[in-house]
Amino acid sequence: MKPLTADDVTPEHLYLRRREFIRGVGAVLAGAVLSACVGPRQTQAPDAPQPTVDFTPPAASQATDELGYALTPLDSITGYTNFYEFTTSKTDVARQAQGFIPDPWSVEVGGLVANPRRYSLADLRGIPQEERIYRMRCVEGWSMVIPWQGFELARILDEVQPTADARYVQFESLADPEQMPGVAGRGFTWPYIEGLRLDEARHPFTILATGLYSKYLLAQNGAPVRLVVPWKYGFKSIKSIIKITLVAEMPTTFWMRTGPREYGFYANVNPNVPHPRWSQATERVIGAIGQRETLLFNGYADEVASLYTGMDLRANF
Repeated sequence: MKPLTADDVTPEHLYLRRREFIRGVGAVLAGAVLSACVGPRQTQAPDAPQPTVDFTPPAASQATDELGYALTPLDSITGYTNFYEFTTSKTDVARQAQGFIPDPWSVEVGGLVANPRRYSLADLRGIPQEERIYRMRCVEGWSMVIPWQGFELARILDEVQPTADARYVQFESLADPEQMPGVAGRGFTWPYIEGLRLDEARHPFTILATGLYSKYLLAQNGAPVRLVVPWKYGFKSIKSIIKITLVAEMPTTFWMRTGPREYGFYANVNPNVPHPRWSQATERVIGAIGQRETLLFNGYADEVASLYTGMDLRANF
């Protein structure tokens, strides 16, 4: 079989009818509509008993992010997603991933660190979780707003203590042909590799997510643990992580390897830099009807633009 390239992966443009927003989502969010400038509230791990809280949950009509964008319905988040280890069809991932078993699980953290560690799934879920409402913008031109549960990646980095030589963080996904049909049957080069600069990885908006909508992640959304970096295109938020390695040199990521003319290392959301095959100026809102303008750094410029001071955002795409 001829290896697939970025040219073989054409964005799907599906019409999604407007759905009534999920009843009771206000109770799930429990006051977690977050300002991008204010840290999110602390919660317990997903599915754990919740403490008594002294506020009134917002009504469903108020369940938005800090820009007023409505949260994406749960069925849209779980029913429309990219996960090429299972399939290249966004609407078939849930079916293809039904047999995936994410427990037991562990994440090895090592490389240029003083204290390498292996975190079990119980370890990861035992870390105090926070709820973060983040916008997610896919490089293909569609977007969602998702209430994640997780914790700042910096917490783990502080525990393993990167050495002075560590400048980048490399992530690796599971690539199991027995459980993942896409790994067994597609011409991509596995495993899926992603990376961040160390300062990007330490940014307080960068989290490891273990759940969404106060439930543990489903297989199609990256169970049991995934990266979430909200100011970058969605493909940077690697799913089903098994290894995190501190390295000195910039990693060659999955999409850099697959389509080097189309996908760079940084992948910051930028409406002023089109993809070679389509514009990035607007985005299609999943779970709703219509499009909206795409914001620089996905609307988080005030918090993250300083990471790229002096850089040419077109050259460093």
